[in-house]
Formats: sequence, structure tokens, C-alpha cells
Amino acid sequence: MRILVSGAGIAGPVLAHWLTRHGFRVTVVERAPTPRRTGGHAVDLFRPALDVSQRMGALPRIEERATGTSRMAVYQEGARRPVRADLTKIFSAASERHVEIMRDHLSEIYYDLTAEHVGYVFGDSVTSISPDGRVQFENAPPRRFDLVVGADGLHSTVRRLVFGDESRYTAFLGAYLGVLVLPNLAGLDRELVMHTGVGRTAGMYGARHLGDARALFLFRSEHQLDYHHHDLARQKQLLHAAFTGMHPDVDSWLDGLNRTPGFYFNSITQLRMDTWSRGCVTLVGDAGYSPGPAVGGSTSLAVVGAYVLAGELARAGGDHERAFPAYERVMAQHVRGSRAAALSAAKTLIPTSRLGVRALAHGARLISALPAGPGRTLLRLTTRTARLHDSMSLEDYLAPPATTSLRSER
Repeated sequence: MRILVSGAGIAGPVLAHWLTRHGFRVTVVERAPTPRRTGGHAVDLFRPALDVSQRMGALPRIEERATGTSRMAVYQEGARRPVRADLTKIFSAASERHVEIMRDHLSEIYYDLTAEHVGYVFGDSVTSISPDGRVQFENAPPRRFDLVVGADGLHSTVRRLVFGDESRYTAFLGAYLGVLVLPNLAGLDRELVMHTGVGRTAGMYGARHLGDARALFLFRSEHQLDYHHHDLARQKQLLHAAFTGMHPDVDSWLDGLNRTPGFYFNSITQLRMDTWSRGCVTLVGDAGYSPGPAVGGSTSLAVVGAYVLAGELARAGGDHERAFPAYERVMAQHVRGSRAAALSAAKTLIPTSRLGVRALAHGARLISALPAGPGRTLLRLTTRTARLHDSMSLEDYLAPPATTSLRSER
């Protein structure tokens, strides 16, 4: 059975690994010309995703490439002194196992693990998908596949081609996210420095394995802003307008907007679809059920979703009419929980009042000051979605007997 996966970020390589382990022949197509190795921004892997990674044999490299960020200093807007907190304790209160890693480093690890057994095609993209599985590409000649999986992110091309315009399925959460790559002039070493005020939060962090730093910006907007997701100049203009004058440190970060070698900007938007499958096509990760960038644990959700999809296809012997509904049933509750967690996290990270600003700073300090047990209890009492990301148990999908070759078509 030949399966096409669109997207070589996180979900795509994880899915390709498990499909190959189960004996399917996999091709992954990626619009970018090469695997991304610049670091990207920090993402979180919680216990279920780390369990999947451990079963893949990827966990040692993931732990070795962890950011190591363990301390946080929070400046409330207008205050001179920061509130300091222990990030390690905060994350241990939220999850039994947790690793923070740069997104591109994680993608690189999963790609390297699969490169010898999966046919990767870089610098190309899907342009049409027929009901019988005939796929046309921007550059390569058409090919026919038994199944097609969209693992191509929030602005998924596969989803648009099969399910229609993105706007039909998105729910704007009233906020935006920006990330800049900047020189680490402050010499930040495993530390996050945050400035938070009503409706906006900015931070900068340094990490192991990075010679530079990342500046992170989160801000509220009552209405969706007018820009195209490929118009970087307009996005930088909007980000500058939202944060200028917040603090001299933040202004200095904004000065790097026109010199940064890496820039990301997106609305914090959820995808809410009744189904992620249609015919021989299904979606995984942010392409199907993004809970919202930076606030909903979307990376862990993508890793687990890829593992479950591959497992259900193997269990059904490749029969997608059985496998796709089973995959959606397994993931549905966790997706709904992640959406709720994202709504809660967005309110916490981007306070709507001065009381919320104080609660963010002092709540982090209190949890980090407590022993692990009381810290977890406090988090459960104050956050309905506490430890959500640890709540999903993983099936042990047993691979079928080995085929003559696990090497995919190239």
C-alpha cells in the first residue's frame, strides 16, 4: 500500500516512521527545499509524546537537544524588579515528563530517524488530489497513491484541496504570536525573561545548542488583523505597533525586526472540524486539529496523533474506511481537551487585567517555590486543564510480520 504524506515538519516524519514500521510504503513531500535546521522556536513535548519518541528510539537525542531553560524572570509592566520562578518545577507540576526543544531540532531528529527508509521529496507541493488517489504536484509528474495524509500544518494545502477554504474551520482566539531570531546580547543562558502587561506579553530566552536567542511576542486583538500569511513586511509592522513603548528591552528587541534571519507570525487560531477524513484522505496534527499555536500543546498532540493514525491503519490492515474513524475516535477527547487548555492558557499568558498580570507573575513564583506534590495540587485547584497532556494512554499497536522490505518507494 502506497501512502503519500504532505509535510515534513513534526507529524509527517513521525507518521512516516510508524507507517514504515507497520510495512506500508511511504513518500513524504515537503514544500521547503531542504530540511529546516535553524532551530525555530521552542516547543513542548509532554509524557505521551515522549513515550512515542522513546518507542521510536528518538528520546536520547531529544533529551540531548533540550533547551535546558530552567529559570524565568517576569517583569510586570511598570515594575522595576522581576518576580523570579523555577520553570523546572512549574513544568513538573504540569506533567510527569516534559522536554522543551527547538522545533526545527525536533523535526531534524525525526527526519534523520526516517531518512533511510522513507522517500522524501523536498521543494515540491501537492496541487490536486482526485477521489481515486491520483495526485498532481507543482514539479513532479502525477502519481497515484492508495492514501493521502495532510501533515502540512495550520495552513494545510491538503485540507484546502479536499475540505475547502480554511476560514470554514478556524476559530480565532483573539490573540497573535510572533517569534524573532536575535543575537543573544544579554548573554541569556537557560533563562526566560518576560515582560507582561494587560493584553500583551513579550519574552526572550537563550537555550543550549543556540548561538543566538529568541524573542517571543503574544498580544490580544479584538478583531482579526488584515494581512496575508506570506506578507512578512505587514506582519512585522503589526507586531511593532502592538509592542512599541512597552519597555526599553522590548523596544530593543523590536529594533531587530528588519535584521532578523528568522521570523514567525501567526494568529492563535483553533481548527474545529467535524471530521478529519474524506475518502482516501485524512489529516494529522495542526492540519486537522490545531488547538492554537503556543497555547494548546499542539506539538505533543501531533506526535501522538501520528502514532495513533499509523497504528489504526495497521490494525485495520490498511482499510481506511475502518482505520480513519477509529483514529478519530481515539483522538477526539484529547483534541477537545487541548482546545479547552488553549483557551485557558491564552487567558493566563496574555492577561486581560492588571489583576491577571499580577496573578501570572506571583502564581508562577508560588508554584515554583512549593515541593512537587503541593505544586501539582495547587495547579489542579487553579487550572481546570492541569496535567491534561499526561492524561492520554497509548495503545500498543503491534506491527504486522515484517515484509520483504521496509524501504519506501522513491
